[in-house]
Amino acid sequence: MHSNIKPILITIFSLFFAIFLLISLDEGTLFLATILLAIVSIKTINSKIEKEISYDVSQISINITIGLWFALSIAPAIGVDMKELSILSNGFLVQTLLSFVLFIAYFKSDISIIGTIKTRIKGGVGVVISALIAGAAAGISSSALWQIYLNIAKTF
Repeated sequence: MHSNIKPILITIFSLFFAIFLLISLDEGTLFLATILLAIVSIKTINSKIEKEISYDVSQISINITIGLWFALSIAPAIGVDMKELSILSNGFLVQTLLSFVLFIAYFKSDISIIGTIKTRIKGGVGVVISALIAGAAAGISSSALWQIYLNIAKTF
């Protein structure tokens, strides 16, 4: 599989699976699944690095799932039924898509602390923490932008 296609497919699958978890369960379950996945990933990445001297940490894709799930556990952070999914006023779809786009932008741009952590902290901890920080930034930004929109919409 082409090296650029794999992360895209993982990202899309992660997004749809997170939406499924948010609809069928809740944001708390998604948050706990993210933490569990992060812990398992750190151990798995570290063991792969120990076994393979030439292992390339930049080829790891699980961090995309961890960061995206973390962003989505912060925003939209509301439970919706399948019937309410298409209602834009509840903010679920808007915040989900906004969190997705912002996470990709933050994660790929390697801005300030995210890039520093990726380069300075070696092994699975650096990979996972940088994804979690990008996810947190995306979730918080998405929530803030949604609240700003709601406040502006009230005035009209």
